[in-house]
Amino acid sequence: MGTSSASRPPPGDERIAGFVLDRHGVVSAWSAAAEELFGYGSSEVVGRAAAELWPEAFAHRSRGAEGPADPAVPGHRAVLARREGPPVDVVLHTSRLQEPGDRWEQGCVVIAVPVSPCAAADGQAILEALFTQAPIGIAVYDRDLRVVRVNTALERIHGFPEEQALGRAITDLLPGVDTTAIECRIRKVLETGQPILNAVHRGRTPADPDRDHVWNVSSVVLTGPDGGVLGVTDLIIDITDQHQTRERLSLIGEAAVRIGTTLDVRCTSEELVEMLVPRFADVAVVDLLDNVMAGTEPQSTDPGPVVVRLVARKAGNPKIFEGLAEPGQLRSYPYDSPHVQSLTDGRPRLVPRLDLDDAWLRNSADERVRAMRTYGIGSLILVPVRARGVTLGFVHLYRSHKKPFEADDLVLAQDVVARAAVCVDNARRYTNEHTAALTLHASMLPRSVAEQSAVEVAHHYRPSRVHEGVGGDWFDVIPLSGARVALVVGAVPGEGFEAAACMGHLCSAIRTLAQLDLTPDELLGQIDEMVPRLLEREHASGAAPVVEALKGSTCLYAVYDPITRRCVMASAGHSPPAVVGEAGEVDFPDLPVNNPLGLGDPVFEPLDVELSEGSTLVFCSQDLLRCPDRTGALASRLGTVIAGRSRPLDDMCGVIADLIAPHLTQDNGLAVLLARTCTLDPEKVATWTVPPVPGAVGNMRSLARRQLDQWGLEHLAFELELIVSELITNAIRHGHDPIRLRLVLDRTLICEVSDASSTFPHIRRAATTDEGGRGLFLVAQCSHRWGTRYLPVGKTIWAEQVLDPVAS
Repeated sequence: MGTSSASRPPPGDERIAGFVLDRHGVVSAWSAAAEELFGYGSSEVVGRAAAELWPEAFAHRSRGAEGPADPAVPGHRAVLARREGPPVDVVLHTSRLQEPGDRWEQGCVVIAVPVSPCAAADGQAILEALFTQAPIGIAVYDRDLRVVRVNTALERIHGFPEEQALGRAITDLLPGVDTTAIECRIRKVLETGQPILNAVHRGRTPADPDRDHVWNVSSVVLTGPDGGVLGVTDLIIDITDQHQTRERLSLIGEAAVRIGTTLDVRCTSEELVEMLVPRFADVAVVDLLDNVMAGTEPQSTDPGPVVVRLVARKAGNPKIFEGLAEPGQLRSYPYDSPHVQSLTDGRPRLVPRLDLDDAWLRNSADERVRAMRTYGIGSLILVPVRARGVTLGFVHLYRSHKKPFEADDLVLAQDVVARAAVCVDNARRYTNEHTAALTLHASMLPRSVAEQSAVEVAHHYRPSRVHEGVGGDWFDVIPLSGARVALVVGAVPGEGFEAAACMGHLCSAIRTLAQLDLTPDELLGQIDEMVPRLLEREHASGAAPVVEALKGSTCLYAVYDPITRRCVMASAGHSPPAVVGEAGEVDFPDLPVNNPLGLGDPVFEPLDVELSEGSTLVFCSQDLLRCPDRTGALASRLGTVIAGRSRPLDDMCGVIADLIAPHLTQDNGLAVLLARTCTLDPEKVATWTVPPVPGAVGNMRSLARRQLDQWGLEHLAFELELIVSELITNAIRHGHDPIRLRLVLDRTLICEVSDASSTFPHIRRAATTDEGGRGLFLVAQCSHRWGTRYLPVGKTIWAEQVLDPVAS
């Protein structure tokens, strides 16, 4: 029976099948197009549940279920069975039916749109192209994590054909890869349905068993047309080259940050090996020429065996170093070794595979060669450490024979070592400058205090922890005429060689001026005037002003007289000393601090104080007055330490430095000078007033001779009488009253003649026809040393004689 034209689908819609499901999922209407597409007549399907016809697409809707009858998802793709023939691939669209009153209880209309055979064919062609031509690896796993299919690119990555992989678990195929991590990733995608992108795996495959590779893997879930999970697809890209490039760039970047954090050759070398092992090499060793460690300029090496100093080393397996030289020891390399060749010509060496039959290894009894054999060392890179065109040493890197170095590794090693070489050379040059500064600083500090009887002295110098021990803190003890002593302490701002050089200028100038017996305020005035002249000279020369730090330097200059027990001091920006009595009482004299040197204030007000016998002066290069606890526990502990006197003065000085250091506001160097005052026995001092008449000369000679007899120094009488005669004669003839003669018995015999005239005497060589002018020349010949010092009124001419002329 034919079908009327009215019952046929409109032209163009023959392939678009439609049917109606009621609220229970039962077919209630069936179109002619549906009959043509699926082969079922309306009588065969109306009244039947859609889930009976197509369970996979409509299993969620069974007869008797309440609610709207609709497939799972509008626009859902499904494969539906036909009455006869193969199933048809369709896309299902649904539209619910509405009753009056906005009620949705009449079921839905289902439209099945067949997928074009051409589209399916295109999809199959694309799929085949991916599996045969795509440059990235593709692997398909089923729900049991077994390989279903791999493409041609993955066959090249794995190194075995697809047939060898099908049906097998990944753990059975790639023993050189962390397959546990791969399975965990695939299983997570299966469980969650969410893709995992850009996972990174490392390992080795049969395609390249001697080299590590890095792969970027993205995993997506694989579903069938009905939405069911079939498995997981992996997309695999070999990113080994890109990864190595990133690693090299990262290593070079880290080298710039991690190497050279200190100006120490050893630390810099250790930072280098720490960064290279195990990330780049299994063993890293730094050997430097011995003079590099001392900071001096390295010399060219002669042909033949080379002796170097092992500076730093590191190994992934520390046992490799057992029985070998320790860091800091010297060791040699044979002349035919690549080590010496690299050091001599300054060129790097790459030995991808060490041949233990090479001449320099074959017959070697060196323990290093034994270790190489024992621990499988099979590859070597040698890079000379060169900076400013000079070879400082070399770095040698080793790997196991299982992972030999390549040409790219040599390039990377050169880049890293070149950066380290600059840091090593900077550290070497700093060591050289630092050593020179330390030497200069040490030469300016008194290694031993000159013998004198005015004070008992102890000193302690504590280097700065910040500036490696080189600063501008200093002190000095200078014996003066008349048994007196000068005590000096000061500080130059800054650190390093410049501070040490400035300190040297000050020390030298003060020692020189001290011999002129200037008063403390006059001496500081002369130094203050010297500073701008030195600065002007430096600036005029166009050179770097090394003495710039002189401006603002501080200094305290004190002169103690053991005969009078008086101490005269003056300060240029420096705090006064602490004066500790025998009972432990602590006092800070009210000394005007004045301005530091070179600031344009030429006035340095002095202070004259009388010290009780046995007082101890505590001089400090840092400002004791600014210590926050000056009037509290610090002063009390100073008094306690000094009053005890149960320990040597040297030990006491170290204890006091420990007390002061925590109270300083800056971590600079610290110089501490202790001076315990002594008093000269009055029996050792004889003083006479000289009448200003020529006849008094003979009388003074007699008095001086009798005093020598009392002291048991008769052997000095002849020279002393001559000295007394000449000095008193000059005072009577050229000076002013009052005139005084004083003899002092100290470590030498001191003869002093004072008068009220400020005329400075001059020694000269008299002609043979001159009747006079030989007095001071004779004094100089008869005495050990002589000189003049000025008094507030007048002057004193003094001469010293050695007590034991034979010993001198």
